[in-house]
Amino acid sequence: MKFPNYKKFANWEYWPSYMFYLPVIPYACYLALKAKSFGFFSAVNPAIEGSGNGLESKYNTVQLLPEKYKPKTIYIKIDDKIPSILTKLETNTINFPLIIKPDIGFRGLLVKKINSEKELLEYLQKYNSINLIIQEFIDYKNECGIFYHRIPGEKTGEITSITLKKYLTIVGNGTSSILELILNDDRAKIYVDLISELNKDKLFTIPFKNEEIVLNIIGNHSKGTQFINGNHLISKELTNFFDSLSNSIKGWYYGRVDIKYHNFDELIKGENFKIIEINGVISEPTHIYDASKGSYFDALKAIKDHWKLIYIIGVKNKKLNNEHFTNLKYLINIYYNYKKYLKKVSELSTK
Repeated sequence: MKFPNYKKFANWEYWPSYMFYLPVIPYACYLALKAKSFGFFSAVNPAIEGSGNGLESKYNTVQLLPEKYKPKTIYIKIDDKIPSILTKLETNTINFPLIIKPDIGFRGLLVKKINSEKELLEYLQKYNSINLIIQEFIDYKNECGIFYHRIPGEKTGEITSITLKKYLTIVGNGTSSILELILNDDRAKIYVDLISELNKDKLFTIPFKNEEIVLNIIGNHSKGTQFINGNHLISKELTNFFDSLSNSIKGWYYGRVDIKYHNFDELIKGENFKIIEINGVISEPTHIYDASKGSYFDALKAIKDHWKLIYIIGVKNKKLNNEHFTNLKYLINIYYNYKKYLKKVSELSTK
């Protein structure tokens, strides 16, 4: 089913990612000249492969987290057999539903909630040409992304972005089917192909009046999740918690942490939440995609400001901790490996 996405063209929130990065390339080149290296970003997060350039293992990165904050996670290699995978699930007490996704992934590609062994087997058979991870499903109702940085040598850092995530949801009126409600919702109809596939078994079900139907629980903007600017929630107490987290992960200074939680008061106190991902230099301050709180040019400025932080942290890490900048040849290889892998995963996603 195809639906014209006129709103994607009219609203910059939906523009492709290159529209947010091409304009900043000259500034990034200026920073590279100042650093005397195009690989100045590679010294930012020594704890993460490539400082989190997009080709790092999600499994290895989540292992950096303190035990109490990370979800149960297992690694699935390309050649792992299904009986072995099922045994790993049992050993780690990971039950259905669960989350499965590529070990190297971005923008929610191939991330799926799996509700049964049958669904799991279908997924594994379809995507057996890439390494995967399986995580326990964290059944907390809220999700957010918090962007934090700390300058090497300093004990305290700063939170520069909080993004509250609102899953794509429709509300029943007692007479319309789920499909009709999707097509009549300004946001949902933009993602009609995706969410129709995810909800294909109940498209013609008629929800009760005022019944809320969550259409997708993957907290990614490309999957329909609405990003809401939550910067008003930045506080000294929350920053103190992230200072503690950063100091407990030797070699992580910059990036976004994606969290599932019950309510924000508990999160600030360090209670009832799990960190589902920790990201590095490629991560974004995703509050910029709340078009109601800023303009396209505000978004570009935020990205530029974060590139400046990458430069400051990379240079300081090289000076204080003898970290190394990668050379241009390595960066070119990263680019081509990234494009090659992205093409492979994208092709799998359209199977």
